[in-house]
Amino acid sequence: MLSRRSRLRLLGAVLAAAGLAVGAALAVPGPASAAALTEVTNFGTNPSNLRMYLYVPDTVAARPGLLVVNHYCTGSGPAMYSGTQFAALADRYGYIVVYPSVTRSSKCFDVSSPQALRRDGGSDPVGIKSMVDHVRQRYPVDSQRIFTTGTSSGAMMTNVLLGDYPDVFRAGAAFAGVPFACFATTNGSEWNSECANGQVLRTPQQWGDLVRNAYPGYTGPRPRMQIWHGTNDETLRYPNFGEQIDQWTNVNGLSQTPAYTDSPQAGYTRTRYGGTGGTATVEAISMQGVTHNLPVDAAQAIRFFGLDSTTPPTTAPPTTPPPTTPPPTTPPPTTPPPTTPPPTTAPPTTPPPSGACRVGYVVNAWNNGLTAAVTVTNTSTTAINGWNLAFTLPSGQTITGGWNATYSPSSGAVTARNVSYNASIPPGGSVDIGFQATHTGDTGRPASFTLNGSTCTTA
Repeated sequence: MLSRRSRLRLLGAVLAAAGLAVGAALAVPGPASAAALTEVTNFGTNPSNLRMYLYVPDTVAARPGLLVVNHYCTGSGPAMYSGTQFAALADRYGYIVVYPSVTRSSKCFDVSSPQALRRDGGSDPVGIKSMVDHVRQRYPVDSQRIFTTGTSSGAMMTNVLLGDYPDVFRAGAAFAGVPFACFATTNGSEWNSECANGQVLRTPQQWGDLVRNAYPGYTGPRPRMQIWHGTNDETLRYPNFGEQIDQWTNVNGLSQTPAYTDSPQAGYTRTRYGGTGGTATVEAISMQGVTHNLPVDAAQAIRFFGLDSTTPPTTAPPTTPPPTTPPPTTPPPTTPPPTTPPPTTAPPTTPPPSGACRVGYVVNAWNNGLTAAVTVTNTSTTAINGWNLAFTLPSGQTITGGWNATYSPSSGAVTARNVSYNASIPPGGSVDIGFQATHTGDTGRPASFTLNGSTCTTA
């Protein structure tokens, strides 16, 4: 079994070894710039001895936004500056970037102690809040455009900052993280194996209460959240994706039923809650077959924040220090999103000929959870328009969520039906679907599959 230090090292090494895998998401050519990353000292209350790095582009918007970018375990603020596109995008759009840097030996953010999980309780969140205040005292930052993002440990800190300081941060983007308080410990450990393995499963209400309890009495608006996770994440298992969705939809008074579903690129399933547009209250992107070393798409995070504009707001910059009055007390809207399920085009009346389909099925299992990646290939010479894939799960397996198909029921004899964007499978073509499930010991695969009633071969 890996030691705690080895587990913490693994949490960041998979990202550091590949240069974060962030540059591959989008190359942003920036103008020649004299701006540089600068370390700031004596920035305010800093109980855990964080270091602060600041990037101010040459051209700052009249009312600039402010973005806090949190690093992974074993990482640093400068590593996130050089390994992501957030600074290059700041050159384009005129916002300011803060890169906190952990100094404890693990180089992991504290997302587990009771102090970190309570507003102004101490530890890293207090130091990061001081960094934000320091910048706001020196630049005319738009208080409605303060955001945070991060990867791995930094994604966990993104969840924590949104929970501790909902009156400061308007939105976050978490790349391969876990819900607020999922990593909580009381023994001083920085690592929570149950959470990392996707075994901490709660109701949306329970997850939401954990966030609300971090700032008792707060009734103002809650931050929006963008969540990214790979289905094959071997470090922070995939069930943490769904648990984050449950948490932030509940915090914002939303249904867990998506208002919108699409596939922004091959293998990605995007769901939106509380709205259908690009700045929906919660946006979640499931990345089929992607490990913990996921690409960080900075441009999509900036789009979600609304920072992708060079047009300054019409309001004048403040002439006084940031207000200290309480935030508005109007609660967020609680109207649930539409509950109309995605279209499920009826299968053709004539099934494909026997043997005209092939199914690949790969299981990634741990303790009492698993993910199944399923590839359905049309091996006939005729296009399939509208499909359902029927199979029987081994006893004890129960589907808790899925992508690229709808699944019913959740156990026993299951039928996976196409969604609107993958109803057609051309001759020789394939669709990739999948799901996560709990199990009681049997992690095997179904014995057989039928596509529109016709038996498929298995790969």
